[in-house]
This record gives sequence, structure tokens and C-alpha cells, in this order.
Amino acid sequence: MTSDSTVVPLRQPEETEDPLTAILRSGARRLLAQAVEAEAEAFLAAMKDVRLADGRERVVRHGHGPERLVQTGIGAVPVRRVKLRDRGADAGGGGARIRFTSALLPRWARRTRSLDALLPILYLRGVSMGDFQEALAALLGRDAPNLSPSVVARLRNEWQAEHARWQRRDLSARHYVYVWADGVYLQARMEPQAECMLVLIGATPEGKKELLGFQVGVRESAQSWRELLVDLKARGLATAPELATGDGALGFWKALETVFPTTRHQRCWVHKTSNLLDKLPKSVQPAAKADLREVWQAPDRATAETAIATFAAKYAAKYENAVTCLVKDRDALLTFYDFPAEHWDHLRTANPIESVFATVRHRTVRAKGALSQDTARLMVFKLVMAAAKTWRRLKGENQLPKVVQGVKFTNGVEVTDTPAQSAA
Repeated sequence: MTSDSTVVPLRQPEETEDPLTAILRSGARRLLAQAVEAEAEAFLAAMKDVRLADGRERVVRHGHGPERLVQTGIGAVPVRRVKLRDRGADAGGGGARIRFTSALLPRWARRTRSLDALLPILYLRGVSMGDFQEALAALLGRDAPNLSPSVVARLRNEWQAEHARWQRRDLSARHYVYVWADGVYLQARMEPQAECMLVLIGATPEGKKELLGFQVGVRESAQSWRELLVDLKARGLATAPELATGDGALGFWKALETVFPTTRHQRCWVHKTSNLLDKLPKSVQPAAKADLREVWQAPDRATAETAIATFAAKYAAKYENAVTCLVKDRDALLTFYDFPAEHWDHLRTANPIESVFATVRHRTVRAKGALSQDTARLMVFKLVMAAAKTWRRLKGENQLPKVVQGVKFTNGVEVTDTPAQSAA
């Protein structure tokens, strides 16, 4: 039957007509259903030999759960969970119930993990809770479920609770061979002044880098750093790190000498180069930078000392302040020579923190600052924790146990006693 109406429906502005997206969602639904089915079949195959007293299979299929929408990066995808039944538990056969839990589709999942990682960044960058659905409409479709203001508010509370638990975690079983220290200033839009985020990253004896300490301080003062280090020690971090790398801020080094006096100091060559070049005219900076590279890239301490002497002789007459900036920290700049050569690239700079801060600064600049210091703190915490999942292990991790045991290294090479030395 045909309609006599001459009214032609027009597409509304908020509607998106995208056949490609529709195809992608349809394909994603089929692939997800196939993957969940294959996962269930694999579990059944593993349980095939587990049988009841009468010989029947104990674990069998039991239909599907109700359909639900899972929010993904291409919009909402409808899925159904496979259900399996433990007939042994139903018959009162005793023992623990055998349960099947899908790794692809957890029981209460409503969003993909990648989307869960996106939400805190959007909120912390200043997108209000009421604007989430509008902000994500082009990506997820109109009226995207599971992104209501109340859901986002609950997630924000979860992030805050996660941060609080992390700040109180027990460190008695932890040991960090190396630590990197630095601070970053973030200006919140609703705050009169910027606060300094103090960050410590540590390397475990297994070569894994972890976020060790994080708190807001008053600039990079000795008192603020001391509070952070004392808190870590009070929560069980009893063993002092072997080496700490950081810039020339005196606050951290004074606090470190008080709390962990046995930890050796390594000044960051990136910060030192930047500070030194600021004391030279731009016309001289390229040559001076190349000369400094000859120092920290030297194969041994003696060659580095010679390169420092050459730098001083070359620039002292006209640029005494630049030479003084280098010479006064000579020992702390060359400490890395007393550690395995495989670790030099890691120890010479505070890059593990600088690379994370670059991401934080980029996001705050693009968002014109976080809304408040509370959101700034949460943003730094979430960004660093997210970045930590992709941090690479230290090169030469097999050398770390030797460092922990106190084995001596000279110019990056392990010092071993020869029979002649022992007899002497």
C-alpha cells in the first residue's frame, strides 16, 4: 500500500548518516560474538574430562545472557554473553562451583577499556560532566549510553579513591635501585598561582620503572621534598636507592641527604646543558652544545675530565659563568661512570619524568589549564599511571642485582679481583 503523503522527511542536524560506520559496527558485533563463542568453546574443551558420577559432562552450555550495549570507540555495539552451567553444583556434588568468566566480555562491562582511559582525560581537561555526550557524539553516536553526568561523577570519585589508595600503599616489600626526581608547575584556571607537582620514578631490581612518589609541594623546596621522602620511608621504603638523578634544584638534594644519606647523586645532563647554554650568546651555543656532548658521551671518566678541562680553557676567558656552572657540579655530573655502562643512557638524564611531563604540559596547554588544582593532581596521576604501562625496562637489567649487592664498577665495567691482586 502506498502513502498519499507528499511530506518528505528531512535528516535532522544531529543525525549522522555514515554507511561506513554502520558497516564497522555490524562487523564488530559479528567478530565479538564469534570471539566470545570461541572463548566459551575453549573453556568447555578444557572441562571435557570433568564429569559427574554418572559419566555426564559436568559443564555444559546454558544459553545466552540478555543483550546489552557496550560502548566502544566506534559507538555502541550490542552483545550477548555466553552462559555455561555447572551441573555438579546443581546436583549438590560438593566442591567449588566451576564458573566461566569471559576475558573479552566481563559480566558487568559497559565500556571498553580504551574508552575508560579516555573519560578521565576529557573530564580532567575541563569537559564538564553534562557535556560528555555532546563531546563524544561524533565518535560514539547520539545519545551514547553509559556516559551520563551521574556515571562520570561516579567515575571521578573512583579516580579519587584510586589515588588515595595509591598514596597509602605499603612499600615495605619494595626496593628501588635508581630513582629519578623532578617537578612540574601547572597553572589551574580557578587558582591564583601554580603549584609544583613533585614526582619520583623508581627502577626495581628487575629493571621495571614505577611511579614511586607524587605530591604537590611549595615550589621545589627542601621541605616539600623532605615530606615526600619521609612519607615513603614511613610506609616501609627502608632500603635507600643506590643513585638518584635530578636537576640542580637544591631542595631535592638537601632532602635526600637528610632522609637517604647513602644515595649517590647524578645531575641531569639535559637540565645542565640547558642551564649552561642560557649563559652563552646564541651564536656560541651550537659549538658549546657539541663540546658538552663530548663530555657526557665520553667512554670513560678520564676522557670526560679532559673534555671538561678543554671546555673550561676554551670558554673561561669570555664566559666565566658558563664554565663555573659546569665545573662546580663536576663530580655529580660524572657519577654514572661508577655504574654499569648498560645503564648510562638511563642515568644521565631525568628523561623518564621529562617525557611524562611533556604529555602533561601538552594537555594542560591545549586545555588552557585544568579547572582546579584537584583536577590537575588527578590528571597528572592518571596520565603518569597510564604512561607507566608502556615504560620500557632498563637495558642491562642483569646488572641490577650486582648493583644491589654492592659490586664495584669503574667506567661502566665490573671490577674483579685478579689472583695477583688478592695475593698482594
